[in-house]
Amino acid sequence: MTETDFEATEKTVSRHYSHGGLEAAIRDGLAALGKDPAGLRPADLAPVDEFHIGGREATERLAQSLGLKPGMRLLDIGSGIGGAARYFAADHGAEVVGIDLTDEYVQVASTLAAWVGLSKQVTFRQASALALPFEAASFEVATMLHVGMNIADKAALFAEAARVLAPGGQIGVYDVMRVGDGPLVYPVPWAADEAASFLAPPEAYRDALAAAGLEVFAQESRRDFAVAFFERMRARLGGKDGPPPLGLHILMGADASAKVGNMIRNVEAGLMAPVQIVARKPG
Repeated sequence: MTETDFEATEKTVSRHYSHGGLEAAIRDGLAALGKDPAGLRPADLAPVDEFHIGGREATERLAQSLGLKPGMRLLDIGSGIGGAARYFAADHGAEVVGIDLTDEYVQVASTLAAWVGLSKQVTFRQASALALPFEAASFEVATMLHVGMNIADKAALFAEAARVLAPGGQIGVYDVMRVGDGPLVYPVPWAADEAASFLAPPEAYRDALAAAGLEVFAQESRRDFAVAFFERMRARLGGKDGPPPLGLHILMGADASAKVGNMIRNVEAGLMAPVQIVARKPG
């Protein structure tokens, strides 16, 4: 991929995720639930700010696999609107920096961190996962939750992650991966079509991690977990009262129901599944 193609893809990805009025939509959802931003807890935002399969439950599973401890320096690559980053800070005492390609997500993430009183523990910056604005060995832990699906060059992705990890540091990856052959049905939450969708099999992730000098020591398919999660989401979106005031449908936009339905079809067809991989940098 040439530089021009790469830049065009990043712009496509950023446009896909941009909402235009996301902070206001979240504020309205909170108001409908009788919640005031001035008195929020991180858990109050969980229905909307964990934009990956399984939401908070998946984030907790990844944190457990990484053995997070208070004071650890953690980089959340592709942090979205910051739900996982705030959880790592609030529940595990980590010092977290989140980076995301989409400027609106970074701005909203910072606002939400202020609402729940976590601005001193977690900060957010706009940046590409392929050009991290940090010195080598800056972090003890890196996390990536549903990020690699939008990045074609997995080798470059993990080379950058490895560069900023300190010796002995760990990276936890939770991505949607290819597990079968056949065309995917679009749109899906991360892409309107295949132009910005770069699913790869777990073996490709393991190879890219190894090429970056990272040692994989755990891998887990979450397929069944994904099916159950999306069935619950589809039921909420299609209920007689409509979608709930606060939920991932706010991030996915007007075609949220179609995206959820297509995710279920693709997973049930054996084409893709969320997979968690944990690796370590020797040292």
